[in-house]
Amino acid sequence: MNKAWNHFKTITRHKLLVMEGCFKVGLYWQGITHDLSKYSPSEFVVGARYWQGNRSPNNAEREDKGYSSAWLHHKGHNRHHFEYWLDYSAHDNAGEIVPVPIPLKYVIEMFIDRIAACKVYNGKAYTDKDPLAYYQSTSAPPPLHPKTKHQLEFLLHMLADCGEEKTFQYIRTKILRRSKR
Repeated sequence: MNKAWNHFKTITRHKLLVMEGCFKVGLYWQGITHDLSKYSPSEFVVGARYWQGNRSPNNAEREDKGYSSAWLHHKGHNRHHFEYWLDYSAHDNAGEIVPVPIPLKYVIEMFIDRIAACKVYNGKAYTDKDPLAYYQSTSAPPPLHPKTKHQLEFLLHMLADCGEEKTFQYIRTKILRRSKR
Protein backbone atom coordinates (compact mmCIF):
# COMPACT_ATOMS: atom_id res chain seq x y z
CA MET A 1 0.00 0.00 0.00
CA ASN A 2 2.88 2.37 0.77
CA LYS A 3 4.30 2.01 -2.77
CA ALA A 4 0.87 2.74 -4.26
CA TRP A 5 0.52 5.89 -2.14
CA ASN A 6 4.04 7.02 -3.00
CA HIS A 7 3.43 6.36 -6.70
CA PHE A 8 0.17 8.33 -6.52
CA LYS A 9 2.02 11.26 -4.90
CA THR A 10 4.81 11.10 -7.51
CA ILE A 11 2.54 11.08 -10.57
CA THR A 12 0.26 13.70 -9.05
CA ARG A 13 3.19 16.00 -8.29
CA HIS A 14 4.40 15.54 -11.87
CA LYS A 15 0.93 16.18 -13.28
CA LEU A 16 0.51 19.34 -11.19
CA LEU A 17 3.91 20.67 -12.33
CA VAL A 18 2.96 20.09 -15.97
CA MET A 19 -0.43 21.68 -15.38
CA GLU A 20 1.23 24.72 -13.81
CA GLY A 21 3.62 25.04 -16.77
CA CYS A 22 0.86 24.58 -19.34
CA PHE A 23 -1.27 27.21 -17.60
CA LYS A 24 1.67 29.65 -17.64
CA VAL A 25 1.91 29.39 -21.43
CA GLY A 26 -1.84 29.29 -22.07
CA LEU A 27 -2.36 25.58 -22.82
CA TYR A 28 -5.13 25.11 -20.25
CA TRP A 29 -6.85 22.00 -21.62
CA GLN A 30 -3.54 20.19 -22.01
CA GLY A 31 -2.60 21.13 -18.46
CA ILE A 32 -5.85 19.67 -17.15
CA THR A 33 -5.76 16.46 -19.20
CA HIS A 34 -1.99 15.79 -19.09
CA ASP A 35 -1.14 12.18 -18.19
CA LEU A 36 -4.61 11.19 -17.02
CA SER A 37 -3.85 7.69 -18.33
CA LYS A 38 -1.35 7.26 -15.47
CA TYR A 39 -4.34 6.88 -13.15
CA SER A 40 -5.83 4.07 -15.27
CA PRO A 41 -5.44 0.52 -13.88
CA SER A 42 -3.15 -0.58 -16.75
CA GLU A 43 -0.62 2.12 -15.84
CA PHE A 44 -1.23 2.79 -12.15
CA VAL A 45 -1.02 -0.80 -10.89
CA VAL A 46 2.26 -1.40 -12.73
CA GLY A 47 3.63 1.97 -11.61
CA ALA A 48 2.83 1.21 -7.98
CA ARG A 49 4.40 -2.25 -8.21
CA TYR A 50 7.67 -0.87 -9.64
CA TRP A 51 7.76 2.49 -7.87
CA GLN A 52 11.22 3.49 -6.58
CA GLY A 53 10.93 7.25 -6.24
CA ASN A 54 14.07 8.25 -8.10
CA ARG A 55 13.21 7.17 -11.64
CA SER A 56 10.33 6.05 -13.79
CA PRO A 57 8.79 2.74 -12.71
CA ASN A 58 8.50 1.95 -16.44
CA ASN A 59 12.28 1.50 -16.53
CA ALA A 60 12.13 -0.98 -13.64
CA GLU A 61 9.32 -2.93 -15.30
CA ARG A 62 11.29 -2.94 -18.56
CA GLU A 63 14.37 -4.33 -16.76
CA ASP A 64 12.26 -7.00 -15.07
CA LYS A 65 10.12 -8.14 -18.04
CA GLY A 66 12.03 -6.96 -21.08
CA TYR A 67 9.31 -4.43 -21.93
CA SER A 68 6.99 -2.04 -20.12
CA SER A 69 3.28 -2.68 -20.53
CA ALA A 70 2.53 0.59 -18.74
CA TRP A 71 4.72 2.53 -21.17
CA LEU A 72 3.19 0.86 -24.21
CA HIS A 73 -0.22 1.95 -22.97
CA HIS A 74 0.98 5.43 -21.99
CA LYS A 75 2.70 6.37 -25.24
CA GLY A 76 -0.33 5.27 -27.23
CA HIS A 77 -2.66 7.52 -25.25
CA ASN A 78 -0.61 10.71 -24.84
CA ARG A 79 0.19 12.94 -27.81
CA HIS A 80 3.01 14.77 -26.02
CA HIS A 81 5.28 11.73 -26.46
CA PHE A 82 7.24 11.53 -29.70
CA GLU A 83 6.56 7.79 -29.90
CA TYR A 84 2.89 8.60 -30.49
CA TRP A 85 3.94 10.34 -33.74
CA LEU A 86 5.78 7.47 -35.44
CA ASP A 87 4.11 6.14 -38.56
CA TYR A 88 4.88 4.08 -41.64
CA SER A 89 6.34 5.95 -44.58
CA ALA A 90 4.18 6.11 -47.67
CA HIS A 91 6.96 7.50 -49.85
CA ASP A 92 10.64 6.62 -50.05
CA ASN A 93 11.35 3.41 -48.15
CA ALA A 94 7.63 2.63 -47.95
CA GLY A 95 6.84 0.67 -44.84
CA GLU A 96 9.74 2.12 -42.83
CA ILE A 97 8.75 3.66 -39.50
CA VAL A 98 9.38 7.40 -39.62
CA PRO A 99 8.69 10.38 -37.35
CA VAL A 100 6.02 12.80 -38.50
CA PRO A 101 5.77 16.47 -37.50
CA ILE A 102 4.25 16.91 -34.06
CA PRO A 103 1.70 19.71 -33.71
CA LEU A 104 3.23 22.66 -31.89
CA LYS A 105 0.98 22.48 -28.83
CA TYR A 106 2.18 18.91 -28.17
CA VAL A 107 5.84 19.88 -28.68
CA ILE A 108 5.35 22.52 -26.00
CA GLU A 109 3.61 20.02 -23.71
CA MET A 110 6.50 17.57 -24.33
CA PHE A 111 8.95 20.30 -23.36
CA ILE A 112 7.05 21.12 -20.16
CA ASP A 113 6.72 17.40 -19.41
CA ARG A 114 10.52 17.08 -19.53
CA ILE A 115 10.92 19.99 -17.12
CA ALA A 116 8.41 18.46 -14.68
CA ALA A 117 10.03 15.01 -14.83
CA CYS A 118 13.45 16.50 -14.06
CA LYS A 119 11.98 18.52 -11.17
CA VAL A 120 10.32 15.43 -9.70
CA TYR A 121 13.34 13.13 -9.99
CA ASN A 122 16.10 15.69 -9.28
CA GLY A 123 14.27 17.40 -6.42
CA LYS A 124 16.06 20.37 -4.88
CA ALA A 125 19.10 19.73 -7.09
CA TYR A 126 17.06 20.66 -10.21
CA THR A 127 18.42 23.37 -12.50
CA ASP A 128 17.05 24.72 -15.77
CA LYS A 129 19.93 22.94 -17.53
CA ASP A 130 18.69 19.47 -16.45
CA PRO A 131 16.06 18.91 -19.18
CA LEU A 132 18.63 19.66 -21.93
CA ALA A 133 21.25 17.49 -20.20
CA TYR A 134 18.78 14.61 -19.94
CA TYR A 135 17.79 15.00 -23.60
CA GLN A 136 21.47 14.94 -24.63
CA SER A 137 22.35 12.02 -22.35
CA THR A 138 20.53 9.36 -24.34
CA SER A 139 22.76 7.04 -26.33
CA ALA A 140 20.68 7.51 -29.46
CA PRO A 141 18.76 10.70 -30.27
CA PRO A 142 14.98 10.26 -30.29
CA PRO A 143 13.47 9.76 -33.74
CA LEU A 144 11.97 13.20 -34.25
CA HIS A 145 10.88 14.88 -37.46
CA PRO A 146 13.47 17.60 -38.28
CA LYS A 147 10.92 20.39 -37.66
CA THR A 148 9.94 18.91 -34.28
CA LYS A 149 13.58 18.32 -33.34
CA HIS A 150 14.42 21.95 -34.07
CA GLN A 151 11.45 23.23 -32.04
CA LEU A 152 12.18 21.04 -29.01
CA GLU A 153 15.92 21.67 -29.02
CA PHE A 154 15.38 25.43 -29.40
CA LEU A 155 13.20 25.43 -26.28
CA LEU A 156 15.56 23.20 -24.28
CA HIS A 157 18.52 25.47 -25.11
CA MET A 158 16.51 28.60 -24.34
CA LEU A 159 15.51 27.13 -20.97
CA ALA A 160 19.14 26.28 -20.15
CA ASP A 161 20.37 29.72 -21.20
CA CYS A 162 17.53 32.06 -20.18
CA GLY A 163 15.57 30.23 -17.49
CA GLU A 164 12.01 29.04 -17.14
CA GLU A 165 10.28 32.38 -16.70
CA LYS A 166 11.69 33.93 -19.89
CA THR A 167 11.20 30.73 -21.88
CA PHE A 168 7.57 30.36 -20.82
CA GLN A 169 6.96 34.04 -21.59
CA TYR A 170 8.48 33.56 -25.05
CA ILE A 171 6.27 30.51 -25.67
CA ARG A 172 3.15 32.38 -24.57
CA THR A 173 3.81 35.71 -26.31
CA LYS A 174 5.78 34.71 -29.41
CA ILE A 175 5.26 31.07 -30.34
CA LEU A 176 1.64 30.45 -29.39
CA ARG A 177 0.41 33.91 -30.30
CA ARG A 178 2.04 33.54 -33.74
CA SER A 179 0.53 30.08 -34.26
CA LYS A 180 -3.00 31.42 -33.62
CA ARG A 181 -2.82 33.92 -36.49
